[in-house]
Amino acid sequence: QVQLVESGGGLVQAGGSLRLSCAASGRTVSSYSMGWFRQAPGKEPDFVAGISRSDGRTYYADSVKGRFTISRDNARNTVFLQMSSLKPEDTAVYHCAGSVRFGFPAGRNEYAYWGQGTQVTVSS
Repeated sequence: QVQLVESGGGLVQAGGSLRLSCAASGRTVSSYSMGWFRQAPGKEPDFVAGISRSDGRTYYADSVKGRFTISRDNARNTVFLQMSSLKPEDTAVYHCAGSVRFGFPAGRNEYAYWGQGTQVTVSS
């Protein structure tokens, strides 16, 4: 079992940047496909970005492509989400999640391990 703890959320002005971190313990992040999801109030979590277990290839939701970058630091056992050119519609609780699947998992039910989330609020 892997435990995931997110940090780095906060309040930022539209057009600004934030970097979220996801610290893993119990297992190494390289043993999982890792993803970021975001959940707006009253909504289900939506896939944002992923990094494949197979070869570390990254992939993104269309809404964030070109603005967000997912990466991992195996030495620190940490996954990051660098967010730039932030928009008010990016406001959500951002969750880090881990999947045992290979390929490019992007569905909620493909991820068994979840962090508690960190709030990102983008002001207009």
